[in-house]
Amino acid sequence: MSARANSEFPNDVVVIGGCGHVGLPLAIALADEGASVRIFDVSEEAVALVNDAGLPFDEPGAEDKLKAAVHAGRLAATTDVSVVGSAENVIVVIGTPVDEHLSPDPQAIPRALEHCLPHLRDGQLLVLRSTVFPGVTALVERLIRDSGLDVHVAFCPERIAEGRAMTELYSLPQIVSGRDERARQRAAALFRRLTDTIVELEPEEAELAKLFTNTWRYLKFAAVNQFYMIADSRGLDFERIRCALAHDYPRAADMPSAGFAAGPCLFKDTMQLAAFNDNNFALGHAAMLVNEGLPMYVISRLAERCDLSEATVGILGASFKAGSDDIRSSLAYKLKRILSFKARRVLMTDPYVTIDTSLVPLEQVLDEADVLVVATPHPEYRAIHTDKPVADVWNVLGSEVGA
Repeated sequence: MSARANSEFPNDVVVIGGCGHVGLPLAIALADEGASVRIFDVSEEAVALVNDAGLPFDEPGAEDKLKAAVHAGRLAATTDVSVVGSAENVIVVIGTPVDEHLSPDPQAIPRALEHCLPHLRDGQLLVLRSTVFPGVTALVERLIRDSGLDVHVAFCPERIAEGRAMTELYSLPQIVSGRDERARQRAAALFRRLTDTIVELEPEEAELAKLFTNTWRYLKFAAVNQFYMIADSRGLDFERIRCALAHDYPRAADMPSAGFAAGPCLFKDTMQLAAFNDNNFALGHAAMLVNEGLPMYVISRLAERCDLSEATVGILGASFKAGSDDIRSSLAYKLKRILSFKARRVLMTDPYVTIDTSLVPLEQVLDEADVLVVATPHPEYRAIHTDKPVADVWNVLGSEVGA
């Protein structure tokens, strides 16, 4: 895709917030397909790293493509907001967290776009890719309309999982929505550069589709975590039960293993859906109580095995998922906070995380800890052999609390 659809724009794509876990893989993938891509991000450190062809985080398969795109001049990052006006397609990828009251901020994206508004130009396509509170697309459409700009607005939610972005961007169907046929056509043409399968919805349908997707996963994890606690509290091995019931039984094939359900999306989006339904979402709130309560259950079971006030507890893993360096909303840190109050000493280790200077080497944890907790199922932990008590909800070591 060397030729651009609109020659008045020097670039094909600008990604707002494009140095993060969602925006950067997309920018890299589009540049790898031949697009001229520019990134606008407020983080000077991340921008400098990307311009040096470095990744701010781990993402398998992205590094070589990034280097090739940067060295060929197809991808560059900047903190200069005026770059927003340089491309025909503007993709918005910024975080949409809930606040301390678990309430979403529907104005987060419109507020961020107001900073960019003076640089938008007639003829552009504005694609919202962040997971949003239902109705935010309409708010952005109103913002654009009130500004007098002739800009098409589309909502095309990201669907990738961290660690699989450079595969799933090309393999997963892309949901595309827009208020009119031209907006949908332009958005579909943009994402067809990566995937052949486009699914069209209305904006409000697409907004709910994204929230339903993440909430469904969160509910499934809550169900198996409750099953785990039921079995474990009776001294039974949940993973052994799960494997047996799913063996050659397709109706149970999608039952995941137990484990901490964390990260920046699932919990947050479940709360966004609850807020959208006027907090009338008993399933979502029950799932939150189960998933957020699992660390406390693990600690309670440990306390039955030893006097935590006299014990050094070693936590294996800090990131929120296996093979990742991402500690955002990781329940390992909730576990650490509670144990720091209850235990004599707490040590934490992680083979991927470098941002937390309090982490110590695995060898020190295994040597000095009296009890261990597997907080993240990193594959490196499967080789560990220990006689110490282990809380292993993930069944990485094949042992459970009380072993």
